[in-house]
Amino acid sequence: MLSFAERLQVLENDLKAKPPAFAMSVDLPFALFRYDPSLDDEGEWKVRREIDLLKTRVENATGRTVLYLSLADLYWTSIAKSDPDGIDALIQLERERGFTAAEMQVNQYLSDRDLDAPSLERLIISEVAKHDPDSTYLFLIRTGVFAPAAYRISALLEQLMGKVRVPMVMFYPGKWTGSLNFLGLRSDDEPLGSYRVKIYGRD
Repeated sequence: MLSFAERLQVLENDLKAKPPAFAMSVDLPFALFRYDPSLDDEGEWKVRREIDLLKTRVENATGRTVLYLSLADLYWTSIAKSDPDGIDALIQLERERGFTAAEMQVNQYLSDRDLDAPSLERLIISEVAKHDPDSTYLFLIRTGVFAPAAYRISALLEQLMGKVRVPMVMFYPGKWTGSLNFLGLRSDDEPLGSYRVKIYGRD
């Protein structure tokens, strides 16, 4: 099993390659970098610092611009644009019907496929379209906002297939238990997610 530092070095080498070596498909130029925030050397704040340093090294070596795309920001944007009462409506729903009901409502906001809906898929596609795929990398961060079960990352990847061109790396907090296990929260009897992208930290 590769250490965190070794996995990060492999990713860095792939980001510096010409063409980038991490994209397995032109229809989804995407990779996942898994880290386990429950481990001392992979804590959230340490990982964020290492991502900052990686960003600087990759920009200096490749001439590409590396941009952050906060999934937490898009999460709250989707909620705010989906309901005029936004977070207040969710708070009221949780008070009346419990956390699970509120989380299911968030999932509906993030997953809504209506043409005018501010779903997570639509928000990401809109952000990605602003950038040149030949001169930009996007680092997707703050993935933990979906805990414990507001949204499935594997579903997002399916939705983005063929719709984005800018190479992206998502930094994914979780474990590897036969498949990605988001923050180690999936039980053994829950179905495994299906991922068709390169995963750094697939043990």
